Amino acid sequence: MKNEFESLPQAEQEAVIQTMKEMEKLRASPPRFDPNVDLHTVTMTELYDTVFPPRTPLIDGLLYSGTYLFAGSPKIGKSFFMMQLAYHVAMGIPLWNYPVRQGTVLYLALEDDYARLQGRLVQMFGVESTPNLILTTQSRTLTGGLTEQMERFMQRNTNTRLIIVDTLQKVREIGNEAYSYAADYQNITELKSFTDRHNLCVLIVHHTRKMEASDSFDMISGTNGLLGAADGAIILQKKKRVENTAKMMIVGRDQEDQELTLEFDREHCFWKLTKAEKELLKRTPDPIVITIAEFMKDRQEWTGSATDLLELLPDMQLKPHTLTRKLNVNVSVLYNDFGISYTPNSRSREKRTFTLKKLNTDEEGAASGDAISVTLSGI
Repeated sequence: MKNEFESLPQAEQEAVIQTMKEMEKLRASPPRFDPNVDLHTVTMTELYDTVFPPRTPLIDGLLYSGTYLFAGSPKIGKSFFMMQLAYHVAMGIPLWNYPVRQGTVLYLALEDDYARLQGRLVQMFGVESTPNLILTTQSRTLTGGLTEQMERFMQRNTNTRLIIVDTLQKVREIGNEAYSYAADYQNITELKSFTDRHNLCVLIVHHTRKMEASDSFDMISGTNGLLGAADGAIILQKKKRVENTAKMMIVGRDQEDQELTLEFDREHCFWKLTKAEKELLKRTPDPIVITIAEFMKDRQEWTGSATDLLELLPDMQLKPHTLTRKLNVNVSVLYNDFGISYTPNSRSREKRTFTLKKLNTDEEGAASGDAISVTLSGI
């Protein structure tokens, strides 16, 4: 009895044989990687051997580097909170009981003029000022070159930690009222790429819908593309417009969800924290990280290989490559919790070395005693 192949017509048998020969050639010599066609992949091993820049919180427990939406109904007090937030970051002053990392703030107050901004600042903070708070009332749109303007600003202000865009409507394509999921997603993705490059926070002020929803974040105006592309979102919500009390709900990719109860001080026009629904969970660092922090306690800087370090720390029963990977994946913890930077050096023929270094006050973004003034500047 003939098998299935032998029962095929001669022409089809020849076609099958030719296909098998071509497949064998491909297996023997796979095609070159084409970045325009092939998937960009990384193995688990390569991922563990890669050192990524530390992700630093802007406000511990509340706001991190990335692209965030800040949404609320019109005239609820969003811009007052934006100014309060900008001032605290520029000054390095804790916001309520949350530590703040100081840095330059760019505030795109695109629905205001400078006279109104001056009056708002004086009412909130008096006449003391800071050069770290930089304001502008005009910018390009996202499709018209806003990202390029922000890139140029970053070149002149390298310590920038926060950019506030007030509001999203002002930087969308002018005259386009019909927004699709794709357009919303693209708008936020472009800003997210910018924040990822510079390890800072971009906070985009936006409106909520009038209709109620069981999930407050479903009330963000526009399509789900906005929230889907963002790193996080903050909703400011009142039960009644005339009330002084509001709820602030915070969600993010790299943080715990938070719900805060706030009260608006009408005399000074800033928000006070009256209640946090839960205490933030403090995760216990890897014991190896604690050992490294103790090792650096009396050192400002150390350079060597994993083998060198293990010889100085004989109680750590690890293989050198395991220690290296532990350090690779704990870059942010070392940086944020212990003030230690971990930097791999160029690999020599003999060995791969790295440098551990204590951060100084400026590198950690801690508060400094600089004089305070507000600079009004375009981008």
